[in-house]
Amino acid sequence: MSSFKELLQASFKSNDTEEWLDVHFTRPIGLVFALFWNKLNVHPNTITVLSIFLGVAAGYMFYYPDTQHNIMGVVLLMFANFCDSTDGQMARLTGKKTLIGRMLDGFSGDVWFFCIYLAIAFRLMNDNIPNTDMKWGLWIWAVIVVAGILCHSPQSSLSDYYRQIHLFFLKGKSGSELDSYEGQKKVLAELPAKGSFWARIFYSNYAKYCRSQEKRTPEFQKFFKQWNELAGKEEYNEKREQVKKEFLAGSRPLMPYTNLLTFNLRAIVCYVSCLINHPWIYPMFEIVIMSFMYIYMHSKHEKMCASLIEKLK
Repeated sequence: MSSFKELLQASFKSNDTEEWLDVHFTRPIGLVFALFWNKLNVHPNTITVLSIFLGVAAGYMFYYPDTQHNIMGVVLLMFANFCDSTDGQMARLTGKKTLIGRMLDGFSGDVWFFCIYLAIAFRLMNDNIPNTDMKWGLWIWAVIVVAGILCHSPQSSLSDYYRQIHLFFLKGKSGSELDSYEGQKKVLAELPAKGSFWARIFYSNYAKYCRSQEKRTPEFQKFFKQWNELAGKEEYNEKREQVKKEFLAGSRPLMPYTNLLTFNLRAIVCYVSCLINHPWIYPMFEIVIMSFMYIYMHSKHEKMCASLIEKLK
C-alpha cells in the first residue's frame, strides 16, 4: 500500500510544473480531500461543480467592505481552490481523467474570478478614486473589463498551454493534455448529425480555445510542426532528443511564470487588497504586473522556439 507521500508525488502533474505553495500546502490538503471523496465514490467532476458554488459565494463576500465578510470570502475561495486541486489529483490517481473534466476545471476558475471582478466593480462604484474627490462610477467597469477580459483571460489560457507543452516534452502525449485545433475539428466532424447537440457545442468551443492558443504562438507552431515531421525518421532521432533536452532546459525556468499567472498570486493579491479595503489594487495589479510577466514569458518562449527551429534544420 502506497504511503501518503508517495500518493502525493503521484498526484502531481510534474515537479517542474508545481508551485512551492501548491506542493507544501494546497496539494497535501487536496489529497486528503481526494482520498475522502474517492472512498465515497464521488466523481472528480462533481467536486469541480462544488468548487464553482464555493467560488461564486466567495465573490459575493468580496462585495462587502467589512473585514468579516472579506475573511469569509478568503476562506470560501481557499476551499474552492482545494476542491479544484482535489478533482485533478483524484483524476490522476484514479485514471478518471476526461476532456470534459479538464474544460470544466478551467471553466470553474473563470466563474470564480468573474464573480470576484463583478463584486469589486459594484463595491467601488460609489467610492472615490484614490487621492481624488472623484467617484469611480462607470470607470471602474472599464478597469474591470481590461483586467478580466483583456489581461486575465489570455494570461491564464496561455499559461495552461505552456504547461501542457512542457508536460508533452517531459512525459509524452500520455502525460500531457496538449490538444490542437485541427484535432478537435476532426472530433467535431466525426460526431453524428443527430443526438450530439451538446457535444457539438462543447467541441466547437474547445476547438476555438485551442485555436486562440495556437494563434498567439506562431514560432512554437512552426517548431512543433517541424518536430512532428521528423518523428519516425531514424537519422533524426539523436538530433530530436538533443533538441528535446534543450527545449525542456529553456522551458523549465518559465514554469514559475505559468504558475504565477494562474491562481495563487492572483488570489493572494485579491485577499490582501480586499482585506485592507483597497480592492482597486487587485485589477490594477492584474493590468500592470501580471501583464508584464505575461509579455516576458510569451516573448522568451517564442524566441526559444525560433532558435530551436534552426537546430532542427
